[in-house]
Amino acid sequence: MSAAPLPACRWRAALVLVLAAGLAACAGLPKAQRLEAAGAMVAARATAVDCAAADRCAVPSALLEAGHRRVADSTPAAPRHRLVLLENGADALAMRLHLIRAARERIELKSFIFQLDDGGRLVLDALLEAAERGVKVRVLLDQLYGLDDPNLQAALASHHANFELRLYNPTFEEARTQPLQFAAGIVCCFRRFNQRMHGKLLLVDGVVGITGGRNVQDRYFDWDPAFNYRDRDLVVAGPAVREMQADFDRFWVAERSVPAEQLADVAQRWISHGGAPAGRLDWREALEEGRLGSMRRAALDGDALLARLAEASFEVGAVRFIADWPDKHEGEPAARKDASEAMRRLIADAREEVVLQTPYLVLSRPARRLFQDLQRRDPPPAVRISTNSLAATDAFPVYAMSHKYKRTYLRELGFLIHEYKPYPTDTPLDPASTGALGERAAADFPLFGSGSAARRQGGPVPLRRAGVRTGLHAKSVVVDRRVAVVGTHNFDPRSDHWNTENLVIVEDAAFATALARIIERDMAPENAWLIAPRAKPPLFSGLSYGLGKLSEALPVFDLWAWPFPYARSYELVEGCEPLPWGDPRFHECWRDVGDFPEVGVGSKRIYTRILTGFGAGLVPIL
Repeated sequence: MSAAPLPACRWRAALVLVLAAGLAACAGLPKAQRLEAAGAMVAARATAVDCAAADRCAVPSALLEAGHRRVADSTPAAPRHRLVLLENGADALAMRLHLIRAARERIELKSFIFQLDDGGRLVLDALLEAAERGVKVRVLLDQLYGLDDPNLQAALASHHANFELRLYNPTFEEARTQPLQFAAGIVCCFRRFNQRMHGKLLLVDGVVGITGGRNVQDRYFDWDPAFNYRDRDLVVAGPAVREMQADFDRFWVAERSVPAEQLADVAQRWISHGGAPAGRLDWREALEEGRLGSMRRAALDGDALLARLAEASFEVGAVRFIADWPDKHEGEPAARKDASEAMRRLIADAREEVVLQTPYLVLSRPARRLFQDLQRRDPPPAVRISTNSLAATDAFPVYAMSHKYKRTYLRELGFLIHEYKPYPTDTPLDPASTGALGERAAADFPLFGSGSAARRQGGPVPLRRAGVRTGLHAKSVVVDRRVAVVGTHNFDPRSDHWNTENLVIVEDAAFATALARIIERDMAPENAWLIAPRAKPPLFSGLSYGLGKLSEALPVFDLWAWPFPYARSYELVEGCEPLPWGDPRFHECWRDVGDFPEVGVGSKRIYTRILTGFGAGLVPIL
């Protein structure tokens, strides 16, 4: 006879107890031993510097000098800034390396992701080299994806007195989140586990900063052979960097920012190895070959880099840096959620047009209300959206939610949606820089084709043909061609409620117009599919619309996979003008390419329908 099933609450309690027992076994290092090891790592740090020169042997940098001049020439009433848009991934990496090599006093870096791949090695080596020549370096990473090797962190924590590493929100006080801990974070500590530091900053000498969508990983620098991000950064030179510095300092001293040497598994590795684990920094000796050596050498020539970016450079007046404060994660009514509130205020002031680029088109309730209010105006401003298609996104569940609400977006919120293609014709990405291997790519790199290996990947879905795939990751807004935003905020519920975000606001017509045109290039028919209502069926069109709306509202009904969704993807017919979808000749010039063009559907379509049916409750954390 089988035992009677436990009530759901008892199952959850039992699971929490099992997970807690496992976690206790993982974190068995007594606190006194951990603190002793931390002290030993700090004491082991080298103090000698490689350069006795006053400038710390920094490379010359016209951009850094421009930052100093803009700060000196600015007044509170008349600030001056130089801005540089970084659309190309290789340029974004070169600019980071150049500014780090040019630093004379201090460097601060804050990032959500930092992986030790080729790009990560170059950046980390440049930071360590700066510390060794006398520059103060502070690195703050979100713990979940930030250099999560405890052996490496032990080596870094004991490397040099000028280099400090802290991890934000290590839920279980460890550098690496083990699978058991990940499960426990969801079950027992859901709120804290999901509160992440998503902001990105690189600050040099307090006068130049970089922020935007890019983390430190090959796919953000066009260096991944299978999947790269179409992303955007903004270099800011001038007095606004002071606010960027203040933001970094707030997070650096926040209670959730823990020195790497104080993490349990880092201390354990130090103790078990009798010091810093050997060989963890040996990769620094092999950075002169191939594209790594070429990039290191290119980063030395700041003049050439700026000359290449001349058309992306702007002289502007006021620049505002807005960021959420760490107390956003404390849940108090007065917590600072400045980034989300600033974004909504700017959009609420729109009169003619909002151009919004986001990788994840899932709206929070306040965002929906905002766009509903805009639609009630006479006339309402045009709202043009650049976002990912299913074929381009790296976040399948998020796209599923976006797909579910396309009728709402088009009909009720008035969006004009352009979904980015995985193989855009006109893109800043240089395929030659990715390291892809041409015809061998589909076999060697699972994300390329539609084989079984691709289906095992947890990120992008398999496609019908091979190639270097591109996914949109840029986060920007342009309002009325007069004010522009570049930052880390995805304009989604997670950015509103769970992540801390930051953004730069530029009220300058020339800059705003230039950014709008760049986003419009991503919306062009050769780079994106247009999302529009499907052609009306010859019979029962009203019934079809009503059932589709019911399908959207009732999760269980959606499992029936209503075969006539409100919206479809469209591709421009050759020789036609891109008519708006309200035009009577629309279906003559736009070809219906289905719900999920380019996707090797298979079982994924069933998964999409299931997730869109039951996934509505996940919206706040997507």
